[in-house]
Amino acid sequence: MADPEATDAKPEVKAINPNLERENEIKAELSRKFPFLAEDCTIQRVRRMWVKVPMDQLHPVMLHAKEQLGFSMLCTITGTDEGDSLGLLYHMAHDNGIVLTLMTNAPKEGPGPSTVTPYFPLAELSEREVIDLLGARIQNMPEGPRYPLPDAWPEGQYPLRKDWKPEGATASPPNPKSQEK
Repeated sequence: MADPEATDAKPEVKAINPNLERENEIKAELSRKFPFLAEDCTIQRVRRMWVKVPMDQLHPVMLHAKEQLGFSMLCTITGTDEGDSLGLLYHMAHDNGIVLTLMTNAPKEGPGPSTVTPYFPLAELSEREVIDLLGARIQNMPEGPRYPLPDAWPEGQYPLRKDWKPEGATASPPNPKSQEK
């Protein structure tokens, strides 16, 4: 027998608050502390921010974001081939759900930024990944194994670079199944 006091009412679902108050406060604080960031800080949407940071200012901005603004987690580091340089994106998260991405460019052939492992020890894996796959030159890396490529992988071969050609590569033979009809 059904409970006469039970109702078919659905539980209350709170809508996402489109209020960007906290994001605007973060942007204002970053612009106050680092005036050169004022034009390079973008609020994409609720809980999503992007900041273009000169490579030589990456550490001071990251440390401020971590210690003063509460971005205590480095989720990952993304590397991109931008043609004449490498893009390095440091995705930091706050307990309140806001993700702040610090974007910087590093030369392909010159020294890149120093490791961020003093602030985020687990960044070592992400840094080794952008070193192995894109050839980023992260400075002051602790000694350690390659990741994710095997130790026998040829030096100077960076498979995620746009101009990468595998050593000794030849054209693939046609797939016979694709020719059947």
